Amino acid sequence: QVRLMASGGSSVQTGGSLRLSCTASGYTLTNNCVGWFRQAPGKEREREAVAGIYTGGEGTYYSDSAKGRFTISQDNAKNTVYLRMNSLKPDDTAVYYCATEAAANLKSCADRVRTFGVRFWGQGTQVTVSS
Repeated sequence: QVRLMASGGSSVQTGGSLRLSCTASGYTLTNNCVGWFRQAPGKEREREAVAGIYTGGEGTYYSDSAKGRFTISQDNAKNTVYLRMNSLKPDDTAVYYCATEAAANLKSCADRVRTFGVRFWGQGTQVTVSS
């Protein structure tokens, strides 16, 4: 059974940084697609794709809001994918989730992340950015 756990969220000031972790058990993240998503406060808000990585080494995908500030990376030995978030602002406040699905290349992975076409989701971690 695939289990994902997102962790590392906390409360920070505007301009601060956090590193979120997504650790998998019962599943190998290597050579797969892993994405980060978020949902801002308010139950009416839809989840937003933030970033994705094809862990076969081909590359990464970022949303416009994440580009230039966030970095997604992997540690195969730890079976973990990270999301380093710099220059945080209040609009980044959300519950952040990681999810994964099989993919053969970066293009397929990016498509899945953009369209939420990922099968396995972890529990979220709260990020709060104060002004």
